[in-house]
Amino acid sequence: MANTSLTKQRSAAFRSTVALKSAMAVTGVIMVLFLILHMYGNLMIFGGQETFDEYSHHLRELGSPMIPYSGALWITRVVLLASVIVHAYSAIVLWARANRARPAGQRYQTRKRVQQSYASRTMRWGGIIIALFVIYHILHLTTNTIHPGGAANSPYDRVVNGFQIWWVVLSYTIAMLAVGFHLRHGIWSAITTLGGNKERRQHALNIIATTLALVITVGFLIPPFCVLFGLVG
Repeated sequence: MANTSLTKQRSAAFRSTVALKSAMAVTGVIMVLFLILHMYGNLMIFGGQETFDEYSHHLRELGSPMIPYSGALWITRVVLLASVIVHAYSAIVLWARANRARPAGQRYQTRKRVQQSYASRTMRWGGIIIALFVIYHILHLTTNTIHPGGAANSPYDRVVNGFQIWWVVLSYTIAMLAVGFHLRHGIWSAITTLGGNKERRQHALNIIATTLALVITVGFLIPPFCVLFGLVG
């Protein structure tokens, strides 16, 4: 009986609002770090085809020979997938709890927007757009399952072929703007959850969140627009 009670207490603790917010914050930090590294890798395209293809190849050799070929890449993918699942689950549960906590008469009323930023109001829709884009992005540039502009074995050619098409760049832009808004609110929320949001630091945290979101968004958008306008390729 004691073991059963202890198990229930632990389970309740893991499902608590504090635990779910902390899980969202930690997984959010993991994904932000990945985005920064991924953005840096994308900018390798300005080094030309040989540089970019070599970079893509070296990603699969990380840790070799201690780790099998593509082993480090798969570890990264598993960690990211786990982070996305935990992040999404926590967000859905917290949203459902907040919805149930509102009085019945206010549940279906439009929320006051004076104290809400545009980013915070679009977090859920932004998350859906990002999730759909990630699936498309993997099928296009990772697995080479779909290939607008023409199929290619070279990662560099896949990027150039795809981003020479205006609607591919447009869809990429919409997704990255969603990422930017999501990051702006998410970074601020993560720092708050982890205890960094003191009253005297709020202005600085807003600047940090906005700057980081802007740098990542612009960093990801530079390569596709440079390809589209003929500056790369």
